[in-house]
Amino acid sequence: MKKFKIKVDDQVRVIAGDDKGKEGKVVKILKDKNRVIVEGVGMISKHQKPSASNPQGGITEKEAPIHLSNVSLLTKDNQTTRVGYKYEDGKKLRISKKTKEVI
Repeated sequence: MKKFKIKVDDQVRVIAGDDKGKEGKVVKILKDKNRVIVEGVGMISKHQKPSASNPQGGITEKEAPIHLSNVSLLTKDNQTTRVGYKYEDGKKLRISKKTKEVI
């Protein structure tokens, strides 16, 4: 089982690729493909046929997954940081490598 240092609902910034510099919240993690879906980042156009639930059809915009290595976690003061771990009272906590604060 793979473990990632970035979790759902974390605030991240894209550090590489077409959407470099954009920020958003992690919506979903695709563990088998090492990818994350970030709100408002990596938008693609999806063409949809008319159906019973969508009789008009048309083109919809949705987020595409981007690779985990292209995002970096943000601290409370909007700086990118790497993630470390420390143990406190028998619990494993994620900490910011830059500010040493608990995430």
